[in-house]
Amino acid sequence: MRGFVNRVAELERLDRILLGELSQPPAIKLAVVAGTAGVGKTSLAVHWAHRVRTRFPDGQLYVNMRGYDPGPPVAATQALEHFLRALGVPRGAVPVDAEAKASLFRSLVAGRRILVLLDNVATAAQARPLIPGTSECLTLVTSRSRLSSLVFHNGAHRLTVDMLTESEAVALLRDVTAGYRANDDEDQLVELARLCGRLPLALRIAAERAAREPVVPLDALARELRDESSLWDALAGDNDDADAVRSVFAWSYRALTEESARFFRLLALHPGAVFSVSATAALTGTPTSDARRVLDVLAGAHMLEQIAPGRYQFHDLLRFYAHDQAREEESDESRAEALRRVLAWYVHGADSLQESLNPMSPRVVLDSNARFDLPFPGFSTVAEASEWYALERPNLLAATRAAADAGLYEPAWQFASILHHIYRILGPLDDWRIVTEVGIKAARQVGNKRAEAELLESMATVCVQTDQLVHGARYFDMCLAIRREVGDRLGEVMALNGMGQLNLRRRELTEAGRLFRECLAIAGDLDNQFWQAVARGNLGVTAHQVMDNVTAVEYAVENLDFHKSAGNPLGAGDSLHALARSYRELGRHADALESIVQAIEIARKNDNRVWEAYWLIEYGHIQRSVGQVFESLVSYQRAAVLQREHGDRSREAQALNGAGLAYRDLERYKESTDFHRFAVAIHRETRDQWLLGVTLNDLAISCELLGDADMARQYREGGLASIANFDDPRASELRRQIVQALRTAE
Repeated sequence: MRGFVNRVAELERLDRILLGELSQPPAIKLAVVAGTAGVGKTSLAVHWAHRVRTRFPDGQLYVNMRGYDPGPPVAATQALEHFLRALGVPRGAVPVDAEAKASLFRSLVAGRRILVLLDNVATAAQARPLIPGTSECLTLVTSRSRLSSLVFHNGAHRLTVDMLTESEAVALLRDVTAGYRANDDEDQLVELARLCGRLPLALRIAAERAAREPVVPLDALARELRDESSLWDALAGDNDDADAVRSVFAWSYRALTEESARFFRLLALHPGAVFSVSATAALTGTPTSDARRVLDVLAGAHMLEQIAPGRYQFHDLLRFYAHDQAREEESDESRAEALRRVLAWYVHGADSLQESLNPMSPRVVLDSNARFDLPFPGFSTVAEASEWYALERPNLLAATRAAADAGLYEPAWQFASILHHIYRILGPLDDWRIVTEVGIKAARQVGNKRAEAELLESMATVCVQTDQLVHGARYFDMCLAIRREVGDRLGEVMALNGMGQLNLRRRELTEAGRLFRECLAIAGDLDNQFWQAVARGNLGVTAHQVMDNVTAVEYAVENLDFHKSAGNPLGAGDSLHALARSYRELGRHADALESIVQAIEIARKNDNRVWEAYWLIEYGHIQRSVGQVFESLVSYQRAAVLQREHGDRSREAQALNGAGLAYRDLERYKESTDFHRFAVAIHRETRDQWLLGVTLNDLAISCELLGDADMARQYREGGLASIANFDDPRASELRRQIVQALRTAE
């Protein structure tokens, strides 16, 4: 690392504290690297982590907690989600509850040797949930605070990083200027180091300027900085370190061109911590080529850090300084206009993202913002859109918050309205919930009832996906009330459909059917064929659940014709899957096989692994029905792998249970019970009482065939208790089978 001073003593102290004897496992698991701003804590921690990486063969986890940034710090729950995804947890399998996230994190790292680096932590509470509960893992925390609570209550060792020694500071100056300047006087280097407070951040900025101006004598540069320091002394600063850093910032800032200085101060208004060249162009209202050029200039002067190709960030101290300059040198109108430009860029980027990832979802009508003449993001492929989202996701959340905080409520609710169609596909649920809460408040501020209703429906969907069904029902009720109040009949259909889906999940099938029939009637009045098809499809699902497969087939055939004519492959594939399921239960196995093969061909042709994963489960059931048992194992196992990648735990369990059924058909009862037990564990985790009851009964049958009658009885009794509150025909039939089996076994 250019300009890194070895800090040999500190590195050796970290080795002693954290590693102990080289042949022994680490004796403790936590250290705090504390020190004033700009002293080089992060550089030290990152350098040490890189140096000892071979001692942590299971990897290193890093997160900047941004405890001292102007904006909101990173919450522990957000950092946990980042860590879980880095550890391979699929998006849909990341728990919503903060404690559940922390528990999963601790279980995943148990027995592994991982280094966790928590940078810029403001409080012990921010760090504590991210500390693994095992001595094999080491956690390194950097902070301006001493974090005494971690020392006293968590046994952390503290390493305080002081300013560089005089010789170290001079060495850093020489290192950065090497190749640009020669024969600088040692005394002048010492003076420059003193004026920089011997703080690495200030020293690097000063050294870069000296390197850029090699013909300017060092004493002249030092004189300028001394004058700047005198100015800060005159302003009665009472913190020598802070004054030294601000003096260097001001000295370097005044040396920037007018264009570069304007960029520097406007970039402080960017809502997120990391910004791209294109976002910078939008913020500053300049061509992309100019933005790239000026960003490179600022990075070269150490006023910005380039962290990836085309992506930059501030050191938190420099961001604060840039904020000050923006307040002092930019008018209220100029700052507001810059913020509006960058928010417009992000909201149009989100709109392009929605168009690529979820093209059939309803769109928000956006202001063209032609007066800004911005090159809004656009995507030619889904992969390109997904890559942009992965980079900009934190900024989209930050932009939503920034819009609301600035009283720009129109873009705030627009962000929420657009993003919920993205979050449905890509997550994460935490962002979805936060953005939706902001959007609901913003819609209420401007009195936009339609937007409020849409976002209440979005929040209801979040609740349903996180098994908070009582809260979900409440949000759906509020949404439906508003849509009826404003006469939004199509919105009413959407709300009723969501409520029906919630009741399907509850297995309250009578109420679900009533809601879907109401959807169908209103959609018919509106002559909206798409929503008629959606309602028919859900009525078909409801009919199948109550074992009325003749009616289910009728709905599916009608829907298949519609979706084929409308050119909607998802709808056609879903209809074929519904047909296959009902044909199988009606004993029409050839028709079932033909339908499911067509459905899976649609999924593969469209490279949609989510559809393929779900429909493969039914394919496995049909293959078993026609005697293709070995083939069914391939279908079930591929479905389980794909569902695990997608993060749908419930459907993963259904695939695993199917594999258990296939092994039973092959009379391999030990493998059968193993797969059923895996599925039972997942259904218990997801609290799905119906599927738990079904799977416990399958496990009981395999245990009985294995010769374990006692376990078979226990599992049957558990299954009977699990389905006790369901009274639909399918539940009644399963209850009858279990009771009969229990009586036979007596």
